[in-house]
Amino acid sequence: MCSWPPEALARYRVHDTLHVAGDGEQAIQFLRRTGDFTNAPRPGLILLDLNLPRRSGLEVLADVKSDHDLRSIPVVILTTSQAEEDIIRSYSLHANAYVTKPLDFERFSEALRQINDFFLTLVKLPDWACTIIHPREGDHE
Repeated sequence: MCSWPPEALARYRVHDTLHVAGDGEQAIQFLRRTGDFTNAPRPGLILLDLNLPRRSGLEVLADVKSDHDLRSIPVVILTTSQAEEDIIRSYSLHANAYVTKPLDFERFSEALRQINDFFLTLVKLPDWACTIIHPREGDHE
């Protein structure tokens, strides 16, 4: 089962292009443009679940924020975890926001709309910020 309902993503217009990585390894390959992702665009925003297969969301976040070429990309943690240690660790690794993923479809859709409105409409990002990468759990290839 996919933790990122496509209906919720489709409900609110997501700026430009949405790219989905099936796991933490794919997310890093996409971001670093390696393997099958050599022509991948640079994302303008990363929505990151902590509960990813192969490489956890915290590991992906640590890699992104320690990489000179990637650290300026805003990262929003969007996860079911409400654990204080996950929240503290995410911010200590320089997450830009931590959102507990609502389990209700309507509230989840609204959370996505608010994230989109804030990071891709209200906030001024560099011109390269035209796409979103969105790792999701439970999607194995």
